[in-house]
Amino acid sequence: MHISEAREKLIVALDVDSAEQALKLVERLKPWAGLFKVGMELFYSQGPVIINELRRRGVKLFLDLKLHDIPNTVARATRVLTRLGVAMFNVHAAGGRTMMRAALESCQEESAKLGLSRPLVLAVTVLTSIDQLAFNQELGFSGPVADKVVAWALLARECGLDGVVASAYEAGAIRRLCGPDFIIVTPGIRPSGTAGGDQKRIVTPAVALAAGASHLVVGRPIIAAPDPAKAARFILDEMIAI
Repeated sequence: MHISEAREKLIVALDVDSAEQALKLVERLKPWAGLFKVGMELFYSQGPVIINELRRRGVKLFLDLKLHDIPNTVARATRVLTRLGVAMFNVHAAGGRTMMRAALESCQEESAKLGLSRPLVLAVTVLTSIDQLAFNQELGFSGPVADKVVAWALLARECGLDGVVASAYEAGAIRRLCGPDFIIVTPGIRPSGTAGGDQKRIVTPAVALAAGASHLVVGRPIIAAPDPAKAARFILDEMIAI
């Protein structure tokens, strides 16, 4: 894999709460990341203004808000998010078939109305902070985590969504069942020799790509590093090595 291809697969999570921090990180990391993720912390702190400012800087954005509500509410929210011009955003697969289809249809309609390229719509499956014990005993699901993740991925594909957010532990099964064009965005990525923190189902960049991930989300190992650009380049080197 060439470094330019690896770059397009790397999503840096802007897990900060100020516009100043986010913009500084983007300027330092633009050469090394294909997309930047705006999650709840930054979006709830700065609102749509930060999306507009980042887009003016010419970067592609993944808006990670994990929409999960009744279908009408999610559909209306999706219209608003589509207007922001992000490259991708997500809903939660636990919202079910009707909700996911409503989100996609709303996104399609709003994109066509405004003449925008449609954002990719992804479904979140089981968070990488949830291990098997928590999945069964705290959340009350029976069976292995992987079975639920794969079932939700198949449901998302049936609903016409572009892909899922899932750990690398399930990426191989999702890739086999959902095909080569289905997007698998994989969080819980930790480069070799780093701590997992609150993440439970974590893997290295090379392992995630080998398992079938199409994009890797990396936050703390890059943005909390003394030299974020050097940390990002190290991850790209691990990606290239597979």
